[in-house]
Parts: sequence; C-alpha cells; structure tokens
Amino acid sequence: MDTTAYLDAVVEQTSTLAEWVDGGDAAAPVPTCPKWTLTDLVDHVGATQRMVTMLVGERMTDPSAAFAGYTAPPADSAEWRAWLNDGAAEAKQAFESVADDTPVWDPSGADAGVRFWSRRLFGEISVHRADAAATLDKSYELAPEPAVAAIEDWLDTLTSRGYWENRPDFANALRGSGQTLHFHATDAPGEWLARREPDMVALERTHAEADVTVRGPAADLLLVLSRRRPLGAVTTLEIQGERALLDLWIEHMNWVTDA
Repeated sequence: MDTTAYLDAVVEQTSTLAEWVDGGDAAAPVPTCPKWTLTDLVDHVGATQRMVTMLVGERMTDPSAAFAGYTAPPADSAEWRAWLNDGAAEAKQAFESVADDTPVWDPSGADAGVRFWSRRLFGEISVHRADAAATLDKSYELAPEPAVAAIEDWLDTLTSRGYWENRPDFANALRGSGQTLHFHATDAPGEWLARREPDMVALERTHAEADVTVRGPAADLLLVLSRRRPLGAVTTLEIQGERALLDLWIEHMNWVTDA
C-alpha cells in the first residue's frame, strides 16, 4: 500500500468507527483497553489524527507544537461522528500536500517521516476499530491484504529503535540471545521473523524456522498480536514451538497508554 491507499483506508475505517460510536454511551468501558471508556477511545483516535495532521501538514521536524495542539472530542456523543470524519478528512488533505520524502518528525528513529505516519494512522485505526467493535458488539472485519499491512505497522513500530529506547520496560523484557518468533499470514503474503538480541529486536520479512511459529489468517493474527483478542479465544491460529516465548511477546506488545 502507498500513502494514498493508506489514507483512503484511514478515511473509510474512521467512517465506520464514527458510525458505530455515534450517540453512544460515553462511559461505556472498552474491554480491550481496560483503563478506557468509549470517550477515551474516540478522544485517542481523533486527537492522534489531528496531531499527525499538524506534523505532516506543517512539515514539523520538532513535534512540540503538535503535542501541545491537543483537541478534545465534543462532550456530546451525538457530535462524535462529524468530529471523527472531519479529522480523517483533514489528515488525508495534509498528506496530499506533501511528498513521501518531505522531512517530518517521527518517533521510530529511522527518519521515515511521511511514510511512517501514513502507515501508522492506518495501523492505528485498524486496531482501534477492533476496540470499538468489542465495546459495541459489532462484527470486526479486515481483508487479508490490509490486515497484513496493519501487522507490518504493528511489528515495525514496536520493534523500532525509537520504541526500544523510549520503553525501557519493553527493552528489558525482550532482550535476548537470539530467540526467534515467526509470524505467518496464511491468506495473504506476509511473514516476519523476530529475533531477540541483547540490544534490539531484529525484524525480517522472511520464512524461516523459529523457536515458536504462529500461522493463520492475517486479521486473526493482527488481533492476537495487538492484544485485541486473547490467543486462547482464536481457534484459527496454529502454534508450533515454545508457547512461553509467544506469551511473553504478546504480554509486552503494548503502548505507553497500556492500550
């Protein structure tokens, strides 16, 4: 997927989420993010999209102003739908105003900039739409190819140099001496080998033997790796090898917000 395809998907998925939450119970707990209510979920999705719109649209190489520009969602949930859709549309416009190599700050440590943020927004909405589905008893669907792209975003972001350096708890837990995990989507091209090294998690796009392998449909793999569905509740995934390695990995696949 390229930048245009990512942002088209962001607009589409945000529209679905916005329809689901429209007029919803603001205090409803989000089961996949135990510390969140539905308000927190809407806040996070809309505020993140607006922050990235500022970063990209204003070509920021320092994120301070974007962080300070936080915008809260309307208090009335009947206004959430328009607020979310407006934010996604503004994000798309911001990306249309820049080139992929336009210098923009990003937290990965790889200076990926515009390319990082287009895929990150896509990965964000793909996962948080699953949160909304769980909260509101909606059916979550994501086609295999987009699900592979969302897995790629999740794994890349959480094994990036920037994440390693800024999350010492993650780094300490995932340090290793070469232990390997293989993730394999079976309904679309997508395979990843994660190797736990003393100073990083090395991620390769390859098929290889590993200490533990997880195979199955891409959407189910995404939901398990992003901790949106318990591994034991997904019958479509095949696990071979050291289950404890996989359990440790999933346990630490979380954001600063514990989402």
